[in-house]
Amino acid sequence: MADSELKGARLTADEALSAWLEHLAHERRLAANTLEAYGRIGRLYLAFLQRHRGEPQRLADLGSVSAAEVRAHLAERRSGDHPLAARSISQTLSAIRAFHAFLDRRCATPAPQLALVRGPRIKASLPRPVSEDQARGLMQEPEADPDSPPWEAARDRAVLTLLYGCGLRISEGLSLTRADAPVPETLRITGKGGKTRLAPVLPVVRSAVDAYLALQPFPLAPEDALFRARRGGPLTPRHVQAMVQRLRGRLGLPASTTPHALRHSFATHLLGAGTDLRAIQELLGHASLSTTQKYTAVDARHLLESYTDAHPRR
Repeated sequence: MADSELKGARLTADEALSAWLEHLAHERRLAANTLEAYGRIGRLYLAFLQRHRGEPQRLADLGSVSAAEVRAHLAERRSGDHPLAARSISQTLSAIRAFHAFLDRRCATPAPQLALVRGPRIKASLPRPVSEDQARGLMQEPEADPDSPPWEAARDRAVLTLLYGCGLRISEGLSLTRADAPVPETLRITGKGGKTRLAPVLPVVRSAVDAYLALQPFPLAPEDALFRARRGGPLTPRHVQAMVQRLRGRLGLPASTTPHALRHSFATHLLGAGTDLRAIQELLGHASLSTTQKYTAVDARHLLESYTDAHPRR
């Protein structure tokens, strides 16, 4: 729907929400899971306003939303049958702000009272990477599994090596197609928000993917997903998560050892080796340097732990 139509139409609140979600899907190119989450937040928000005001809402009504109404909605979300934690409340408020910013920008319907609402304070949590030895153990363990067919062990090793060696998210690693292999020296990765970046590929990563391709039994068209499940369908994030959970149990690793922890490890280990923070930002595809800076705190913590363990006067 064009901007002029949005501003001129007598939209219902639900139609305005649909227009926002369409904008996020086609212009912002957000991931399906993110769109689903925003849609759920938006529908619950509009349902609350309808109950609170006692009548169906239209676009014009959304401009008069008060700070007290938004606070009441957040309080309801925090104390309902499925109460949200502080971080989820903050994400809910962020989505509501984004929705109203769209209405202001595209529909000439500002909601000035929203600026008076403050989200909950959230204690910043640091990423929890695995050590270099633990990362190597994770990548070697699939080949030591006697219950796993050789091609599946090679696939699991290739996926883990790719995530750790290139600092990819699970969705980014599993988005590779048969046309992406043999893997070149540099991969063009599309990350969050449709943002693209270049990821250098180490020889060990290319070798792991080649070993998997040599063993996997399925004929693949160029557009097919590169990594396949046991019955031939595309490999899912859930499989990778379950696989890492199984491996960390065998290796005695903590519960924080997840596929995403390999991405954290990629960044932390590069930082520890002296890589420039700006370069790590580019490799990870972070929009803001402040997001990358949290790894400096992790590196400093590990340095202090090593110092405490090793110093002769401890």
